[in-house]
Amino acid sequence: MQAAVRPALCFGLLIPGLEHLLSVRNLGKTFSGPRSKTVLEGISLELGARDYIAVMGESGIGKSTLLNLVAGLERPDAGQIVFDGRDIGALDDDALTLMRRRDMGFVFQAFHVLPYLSVTQNVALPLLLNGVADAKLGARVAAMLDAVRLGAEAQAMPRELSGGELQRVAIARALVHRPRLVLADEPTGNLDQESASQVLSLLRQCVKDSGAAGILVTHSPAAAATADRVCMLSAGGLLADVGMS
Repeated sequence: MQAAVRPALCFGLLIPGLEHLLSVRNLGKTFSGPRSKTVLEGISLELGARDYIAVMGESGIGKSTLLNLVAGLERPDAGQIVFDGRDIGALDDDALTLMRRRDMGFVFQAFHVLPYLSVTQNVALPLLLNGVADAKLGARVAAMLDAVRLGAEAQAMPRELSGGELQRVAIARALVHRPRLVLADEPTGNLDQESASQVLSLLRQCVKDSGAAGILVTHSPAAAATADRVCMLSAGGLLADVGMS
């Protein structure tokens, strides 16, 4: 039998005077089937602009599910998610797709860099999808590549890059369209320690510089320590602010 779970709040470091960019209240998710499993229950958190939090927990505990719910990729069974003044639960699939394309950026453990496109072409994709004019596109891509220290590799192909460089391409692509929220799911899981440290530092810096909010999902204490605040997702589904930073 599932242990009782009490609601808990995990707050980032909010900037005085700013409303919450993301508000999650009493979120719950159960996967049905022969062995029904509740993975999230009573989850609440709030983020403002430039908040950057880490969510820790063991593999399979529901960290990625939480990101999927925030992104509108899955629907919760209970609770409410309000992003940038919009109730995600009230949006249809088309509106959710548009919201993700315009207002969210994603960084995953697998780089998802398209092998047949150059670094510049990969990073430009979100701008092309959002209809940014050609006159502005080149400058914005170049500025983003400089921010992740890949300006010299602008015309390189993915096969010519290291794992750490590929993840920096992914960060540039996730942020080039200036999203309001950045969701990173184990972004350094495939990297060595030195590359992971560099990528995490750049990810934090870029989120802060762009004025976005960020959620980093990780099982690594070292990765979590780069965030403003750290939340722990337990087997019971409780998200608690553990204040590691």
